[in-house]
Amino acid sequence: LNRMSTANVDGESGLITYTQWLNDRGGMEADLTITKLDDLTFLVIVTDTQHNQVATKMRRQISVGDNVSILDVTGSYCQINIQGPQSRALLQSLTHQDMSNAAFPFRKVAEIDIGYARVIVARITYVGELGYELFIPTESAVHVYDLINECGKQHDLKHAGLRALGSLRMEKGYRDYGHDMDNTDALLEVGLGFTCDFSTNFVGMESVLEYKQRAKSEGGLKKRLAQVFVEDPRVMLHHGEVLWRNGKRIGEVRSASYGHSLGGAVGLTMLESNEPIKKSYVTGASWEIEIGNEMVPCSVSTSPLYDPKNEKIRV
Repeated sequence: LNRMSTANVDGESGLITYTQWLNDRGGMEADLTITKLDDLTFLVIVTDTQHNQVATKMRRQISVGDNVSILDVTGSYCQINIQGPQSRALLQSLTHQDMSNAAFPFRKVAEIDIGYARVIVARITYVGELGYELFIPTESAVHVYDLINECGKQHDLKHAGLRALGSLRMEKGYRDYGHDMDNTDALLEVGLGFTCDFSTNFVGMESVLEYKQRAKSEGGLKKRLAQVFVEDPRVMLHHGEVLWRNGKRIGEVRSASYGHSLGGAVGLTMLESNEPIKKSYVTGASWEIEIGNEMVPCSVSTSPLYDPKNEKIRV
């Protein structure tokens, strides 16, 4: 797994790691998390659209003589996410496990008790707030769900679907493989260079280093994924809207939603230019987005518009 992953996933046990899988050319092939449950057991979590692709890719990495078993446990677990400022208080009311920040910090994974069930809990988020992902044995799913709903009455618990998740992750600038990025994009272009641990000699590392060196020699990246925000609260973004910089077309919105925390429509767009895309390139320009044949003023940012220092998810 370490050879396949851009990040070092073989650290201490009980830790979840966000990583990418690349091909030999450095092209992106999978966006996933890997949890080291113990020295011999790892839990690989991937989107439903990449399920078979990732499973096949892992099996193809096994050589004759390797003592490795791959077990698809998708049908064995139900996932429920508890996200938001009150998520710790709600979860603490359900378990004897100490859920304090000191005992259960960001990225920690552990098996805890909830009612009669044993549940794998990861402190991780895809919405930009304090939160937890619960992996519940399918036979206990309804039992745990009912307990969460009952205790949730004291914590203003609300049910939220994928559209709500899409809105929240868009405000935070979290990527979605297959929508905002795909195998035609380079790792550094989509802002995921932070996942790389160059001491692990991962697949595609040489290509990433070559791209990094080329960008450095040219003064910076000339292609970067960025957020676009429309301050007019009446305007909606969906995807495909054309982005203009100083009166010239520069790209289009790859995905978008309405950002209720930001107070306006927000999306992700790939900027492509003949010059390095630095802070001055973004802040020293006039930006507009074409919506229904109307040019609407907007702003662009290469850092998250919501909680850029990640203070909320680590509280």
